Amino acid sequence: MHTPASPLKFLHPGWFSLVMGLCGLALAWHASAAILGEWAGGAALVIGALAALLCVVLLVASGVRWQRHPQALAEDLRHPVRHAFLAALPVSLLLLATWLQAMDLATDVAHALWSVGALAQLGVTVWALSRWLAPTVAHAPDAQSLWNGVTPVLYIPVVGNVVAPLAGVAFGHPVWAAVHFGIGLFFWPVVFTLLVARRLAHGPIPPRLHPTWFISLAPASVVGLCLLRFEAAPLLAAAVWGIGLFVLLWVGTQARRFFAQPFALTFWAVSFPLAAFTTLSFRLAQALDLPVLRLGALVLLALTSVVITALVLATVKGLRNGTLLAPEPVAPVVPASA
Repeated sequence: MHTPASPLKFLHPGWFSLVMGLCGLALAWHASAAILGEWAGGAALVIGALAALLCVVLLVASGVRWQRHPQALAEDLRHPVRHAFLAALPVSLLLLATWLQAMDLATDVAHALWSVGALAQLGVTVWALSRWLAPTVAHAPDAQSLWNGVTPVLYIPVVGNVVAPLAGVAFGHPVWAAVHFGIGLFFWPVVFTLLVARRLAHGPIPPRLHPTWFISLAPASVVGLCLLRFEAAPLLAAAVWGIGLFVLLWVGTQARRFFAQPFALTFWAVSFPLAAFTTLSFRLAQALDLPVLRLGALVLLALTSVVITALVLATVKGLRNGTLLAPEPVAPVVPASA
């Protein structure tokens, strides 16, 4: 008789995208406090605390999974798409440190989280990019297999470095933060070019990964926030905000098609990018003193809050009915003409 696999076996690092989304929402609410008042700061505290608790639970569960199902972790690290989700862990640590720093809570803990997250993010970036130069592995001998691994998830390990300055500057590490910023800024257009080339010449990504196109909004959003952290000219941050707005409109036109499928963990790909763009909108509205942008930021905050609340409810439902922590369906390779 076949024994069902333990749900813990399928707890891959992509689950830390929930922490990223909740941290992003907490930071968005914190940024809105200048307009909405102290109660918005209270909301940021509650949401951030939930993100921290979830991160601890996922860390413990991931440790248990590593002990009980080491082959599952090894498969994640070999997988052409899932390997990139490993960076969601250090990015989550960086975002938790940013939230603690913004709320002026547990400064020493926040500094430690930032240091660990920054070093881990750099290591994951080097490891992920080393796959680009490595010889083709035995189980994927053709060039097409390399293109199958080019998805928006690559933004997390490669461009995720731009998250480091959000708290790094305040912690007194502007140079190290700038190093991370430079790495992420350099590879942002590289990853974007690869994604467009894959779509046009090698076919679309599998439908299950369609929601990850929203990750394309994250680089512009976080880069804009970093520019303000580095005290760059607000108009320069506004130019980057414009890139983010275009990406949001561009990808958003396909939202109905992207999400017209059963709920999956990849739906969380919309959470952090949308929250980061909302935060940038608040910060830029304050820097430029633009009432219309303040109004737009409030609308974005409402939208982001509704979206992430819906994601949380759908996730709870998926965990209860067993559709999330389960084997993933095999995605077919779609020809470029599709």
